[in-house]
Amino acid sequence: MYYSMMPFGRRNDSLNNLFDQMERSFWRDTGTAYASFPTDIRDEGGQFVLTAELPGFRKEDIEVKLDNGVLTIAAERKEAAPENGSYLCRERHYGSYRRSFSVSGIQESAIHAAYENGVLTLTLPKETPVVPEARRINIV
Repeated sequence: MYYSMMPFGRRNDSLNNLFDQMERSFWRDTGTAYASFPTDIRDEGGQFVLTAELPGFRKEDIEVKLDNGVLTIAAERKEAAPENGSYLCRERHYGSYRRSFSVSGIQESAIHAAYENGVLTLTLPKETPVVPEARRINIV
């Protein structure tokens, strides 16, 4: 994207800028919709590892909840009032973010979460399949 040489200025004729403005306008007006955040899930054999990018959040702003086989990650960034004056440019987003995932086939009691450098990492150990044991039935 092209930025002008003027401080605090940006060209407004960029197609990327048009889509950015449309997205901001859409999310600002609804108030009830949740934005999403990038997430990767890797299969490491005996476990899945879920990583979610949540930059700029404090650990206390993030909630990981397990309810009825559904894992929900929620984060909320509250809008801070400007310390001095008013904004000339404002690009940081505020609001609620939420994603839910089915955890069927996961050992729910063994899920582990860590948050470092803006990345939430969840380790989701797979359940060991229960193999029914064969038994002989005596005939009387």
